[in-house]
Amino acid sequence: MSSQGSHDGASTEKHLATHDIAPAHDTIVPKGHGETAANPGAQEKEVRNAALFAAIKESNIHPWSKESIHLYFAIFVAFCCACANGYDGSLMTGIIAMDKFQAMFHTGDTGPKVSVIFSLYTVGAMVGAPFAAILSDRYGRKKGMFCGGIVIIIGAVIVATSSKLAQFVVGRFILGLGIAIMTVAAPAYSIEIAPPHWRGRCTGFYNCGWFGGSIPAACVTYGCYFIKSDWSWRIPLILQAFTCLIVMTSVFFLPESPRFLFANNREAEAIAFLVKYHGNGDPNSKLVLLETEEMRDGIKTDGVDKVWWDYRPLFMTHNGRWRMAQVLMISIFGQFSGNGLGYFNTVIFKNIGVTSTSKQLAYNILNSVISAIGALTAVSMTDRMPRRKVLIIGTFMCAVALATNSGLSATLDKQTQRGTQINLDQGMNDKDAADNAYLHVDGNYAKGALAAYFLFNVIFSFTYTPLQGVIPTEALETTIRGKGLALSGFIVNAMGFINQFAGPIALNNIGYKYIFVFVGWDLVEAVAWYFFGVESQGRTLEQLEWVYDQPNPVKASLKVEKVVVQADGHVSEAVVA
Repeated sequence: MSSQGSHDGASTEKHLATHDIAPAHDTIVPKGHGETAANPGAQEKEVRNAALFAAIKESNIHPWSKESIHLYFAIFVAFCCACANGYDGSLMTGIIAMDKFQAMFHTGDTGPKVSVIFSLYTVGAMVGAPFAAILSDRYGRKKGMFCGGIVIIIGAVIVATSSKLAQFVVGRFILGLGIAIMTVAAPAYSIEIAPPHWRGRCTGFYNCGWFGGSIPAACVTYGCYFIKSDWSWRIPLILQAFTCLIVMTSVFFLPESPRFLFANNREAEAIAFLVKYHGNGDPNSKLVLLETEEMRDGIKTDGVDKVWWDYRPLFMTHNGRWRMAQVLMISIFGQFSGNGLGYFNTVIFKNIGVTSTSKQLAYNILNSVISAIGALTAVSMTDRMPRRKVLIIGTFMCAVALATNSGLSATLDKQTQRGTQINLDQGMNDKDAADNAYLHVDGNYAKGALAAYFLFNVIFSFTYTPLQGVIPTEALETTIRGKGLALSGFIVNAMGFINQFAGPIALNNIGYKYIFVFVGWDLVEAVAWYFFGVESQGRTLEQLEWVYDQPNPVKASLKVEKVVVQADGHVSEAVVA
């Protein structure tokens, strides 16, 4: 993120002197000095991109046309890829708590064996990330999603038929490989096919597929808990393949990404896509003309996506380093803000006094549902909310919620220890004394700690769940998007590995005190978003190239343009000084 970039100092100064704001497109909206603001009913409005704002105002994409419904279906297929990932996130939490699973594998609910089961999944995803980029860049986003589905089904068969821990762990590794392939191709696909003003909702909805998988997984494991055989844990594992079958059968009916088509010398097909899905069939639509012009100028047909090993543009230029800074922050912060504790919800519930396995599983479902509500609420507003401001405030509020949970848990822990001692003094053995310590605990503290933990999950889901899909895909331009998302996947899973391997051990050794780590770290994250977060809302993917080329992309991203909007809604001019 140094000041040295792909342009020399002289050319950069000249660029800034002539373009204090992002270049407008005269063919989309004429420039003026605000004369038309005097017209009856006209008003000036501040926007981030005058050309895009004008094109969107006049695009009028019919939301329930056959083409739009087909586009929704394409986004749903990408959503199913995220469902496959989310299903696993909630699945193992419930399965670890099952008596029949414990009778077969003797893992316990915390400790090294549990760490290996959880973490080998993320190791597989880390190993699979580079191959995922190759598949997505070379063969297209659709084929990437299809291949990921095949690998996941193979992994699901292996784990569901396991009778030895070694086989189960190998299956978990293969599942991770498949997830890596799917979750590189799917977000790239969803953001590349969406109209600019639907981009946040489409990609945010994709990432909410986590809940589309985690909630059914929590429900399935809760229902199967009452089966008195090994099918209680085998059935949920088999069902992990369900969304993959949907993806694999559906991709044949989907259009390919127009940006992938442009990058591979298939311009006519790309423009046909834009006319059909973004222009209501009108090749002269301002939105189609704007997108075509920007893709033609901004997407290289001989870019680094053609060289599988070349990741240098992500690190060797000023532009690339700032783009990767956004990817790094959302990838690390999105996994290490306290949300990784969700893998061990049953243990956390136990620590705050919920000891019944059925109650722990039921609370796990409730936690997923209210978190999903928070995420979907954010999705509905993603195209209107400034990304940077949401991340700064939301991350700070996450720290507050976790601090509240930790403080109440500390009091609860003291009461539990005192209750255990009272029971010992009354002649109980160690196990019975610990199991009945809750009789001497003030239930209000337990309820408060539980409420604070649920509140944290709602805030986190509102803040991060949609933007975990949006931020990295917006930050990366087309020819580096596959590689950048692969690196993001590697980082996400590296953080997941730390969460999943260290989490059980830390919870076993220091209990609720582990949460204090995330309180301090979330405050650091909020500061990082303030100083380094680049605002991408309200701009086209190609216009962000201008933002990242500036010496200070954060400052450049906050610049606005003025337009004049007439009483009938059309934009008459972009106001220049």
